[in-house]
Amino acid sequence: MAQPIDPGFISNIAATFQRLTADISGWLSQHYVELIVAAIVGAVIFSILAGIKRLAARNVEKKHELLGYRVIFLRTIAKTGRIFMIIVSAQLIVVYTDPPAAITKTIGFLFIISAVIQGAVWLRELVLGFFQLKLATDLEHYETLKSATTLIRLLVTFVIFSIAVIVILANLGVNVTGLIAGLGVGGIAIGLAAQGIFSDLFAALSIIFDKPFKQGETISYDTSTGTIERIGLKSTRLRAIDGEEIIISNTNLLNKEITNLSRLNRRRTRFAIGVIYQTKPDDARRIPDLLKTIVEANKAEFIRSGFVSFGDSAINFQLDFDIMDADYEFVYNTRHAIGLAILQKFNEEGLEFAYPTQTTFTAAPDGEMIMPYPPGGFLAPQP
Repeated sequence: MAQPIDPGFISNIAATFQRLTADISGWLSQHYVELIVAAIVGAVIFSILAGIKRLAARNVEKKHELLGYRVIFLRTIAKTGRIFMIIVSAQLIVVYTDPPAAITKTIGFLFIISAVIQGAVWLRELVLGFFQLKLATDLEHYETLKSATTLIRLLVTFVIFSIAVIVILANLGVNVTGLIAGLGVGGIAIGLAAQGIFSDLFAALSIIFDKPFKQGETISYDTSTGTIERIGLKSTRLRAIDGEEIIISNTNLLNKEITNLSRLNRRRTRFAIGVIYQTKPDDARRIPDLLKTIVEANKAEFIRSGFVSFGDSAINFQLDFDIMDADYEFVYNTRHAIGLAILQKFNEEGLEFAYPTQTTFTAAPDGEMIMPYPPGGFLAPQP
């Protein structure tokens, strides 16, 4: 059964309303001139804010196909709400007209809420605008960024407006410690549940924005070497040298030491060259100069060349040179050309490459060196 309404409660409400009405009437009668001036000023301020918003929106419409920092800023201004502009104008009127406490408190309350929400809207628009700018300019990762757009928009919106709600409640005198703790616990729970997904997602964004490597570049990590074919939200796909497809999660990939082979502006190449011991000393002295001429003729940078050791079957020389290009195909072909040029030049100069050989000597019981077979051959009659 419904409880009857207390007549005293109704009387208190009526008295409060009458008192508020009287205060407002007295304020209007005493400050009507200031109120008129303030209203005019407020209307002018509202008109200025509305004009700025219209101007920004018009510029955005003209440049809707373009995207830059100026367009992002204009688009952010265009998101200014009418309610915010009205409350800003009302707040300025309150500051200069000294209205009753109830009106001051009410407008101040509305101003805090509208200002925080409007700030969150502006911040969200700026963050998403910069992300869209990245999406428009980074064509290599367009599909990956496009796939992440919905999730990033949701995360940005949730984070910004959660902070806005907390700021509003804190300004209204509400104890938000428990709310912050609850959000923290909830965030930890969600983070633990989707740890792998978020870890790989942020790793993908780190790859895209930090650019340790890009699609089409060749990298080396651990014992694997391959060309980047696709950078996804969770994994990166590489094509190994032998043609196999390598799939590795973005988090695991960034945790490794990566060598980007496509960003070498020069590649050092070393050839070990061995000639036979029968090579004349004067011919051996000419070898470094011959190698330098060959390297420079193929538009590579000669570093050094010279004798390095006496081998078991060869006199060993070493050649170091740099190929000044980042394209691995060009490096490969240049190295091939230099190698064949060395072979041709050594053949023309009568310089013989060494290969593993072994000479056997035969000795008599007294240690005297003798032929390994009797004079006349193996079929000759024996004495």
